[in-house]
Amino acid sequence: MASVTLKGIGKSYETATVLRGIDLDIAEREFMVLVGPSGCGKSTLLRMIAGLEETTEGLISIEGKPVNDLPPREREIAMVFQDYALYPHMSVADNMSFGLRLRGMAAAEIAKRVAEAAAILHLEPLLERMPRQLSGGQRQRVAIGRAIVRKPKVFLFDEPLSNLDAKLREEMRVEIAKLHQRIETTVVYVTHDQVEAMTLATRLAVMSGGRIQQVGPPAEVFSRPANMFVAGFIGSPTMNFIEGALTADGAFTSPVVSLKFAGNQFKPGAAVLGVRPDDIEAVPGGTPDSFEAELEVAELLGHRKNLYLKSAGARLLAVVEATFNGAPGSKVHLKFRQERVHLFDKASGERIAR
Repeated sequence: MASVTLKGIGKSYETATVLRGIDLDIAEREFMVLVGPSGCGKSTLLRMIAGLEETTEGLISIEGKPVNDLPPREREIAMVFQDYALYPHMSVADNMSFGLRLRGMAAAEIAKRVAEAAAILHLEPLLERMPRQLSGGQRQRVAIGRAIVRKPKVFLFDEPLSNLDAKLREEMRVEIAKLHQRIETTVVYVTHDQVEAMTLATRLAVMSGGRIQQVGPPAEVFSRPANMFVAGFIGSPTMNFIEGALTADGAFTSPVVSLKFAGNQFKPGAAVLGVRPDDIEAVPGGTPDSFEAELEVAELLGHRKNLYLKSAGARLLAVVEATFNGAPGSKVHLKFRQERVHLFDKASGERIAR
């Protein structure tokens, strides 16, 4: 196990800059997830840690030692790819042991490591099969097993579950979490799926436009997003945003809703209020602090309903109990859980403290 340190990392291709000013410290045994939309630079950053891409600027260190000039095989890392990258003409056992055989490791040690990894990943009955005889989830376990037998200091995962169906993704998420608990190694994991990110990470690095927008534990990133991008990207369903203005006496005003934040003083100006769908209540009959919206669509999702609403030209999504009754076109009285709303500066998108 080892720490990974990124200092001032940048990456450019001719006139295109895909990464700029990346600073990140990944602790030993940490499960760090790089999460963001397609094209944000997260996979490029992972490949730079692996040595598969050269850095344009900055320093990458593993266990305190600079590795920029080291080839991948000397960085003591193992990478699991999105497409598994198994050799189709080799059995499961041969795929797992191939890298060790190239290094000239003794046959007895190779057999021991393959058996240990197969036991961890429940691959014992499959060791003589060929990749074409395996399901997608089994192939992914073989790819992970091939990484485990190398006993690397750092595991790198590049969107390893994106080719699996929803049920298999859920199963493999659990398997990867259990694997990390068992072998206690440092993991750097790339995904665009924020459910994977939230459930697997000890810390998240949320990326957009080639930069890191926020780093922190999943609960912290969810509850205190640093800016509107993070607020809108992390959380499902996505956060609602309402444009309005802040007043010096601690109030947010908009055509949809006005809220008074007692004990707060704000710099007056344009602002955006963010509220998660789960933090909107439907109030039968209304209350003095509720506001009115028109119900457009109600989706029943088992124990809950998603309400798609509009109010004063703004569209909102609220998540309420399945017992809610209301027909499209009817008026619904809503109330925000004020202690959970977020405020952002409209111009910069940055969080406003309160």
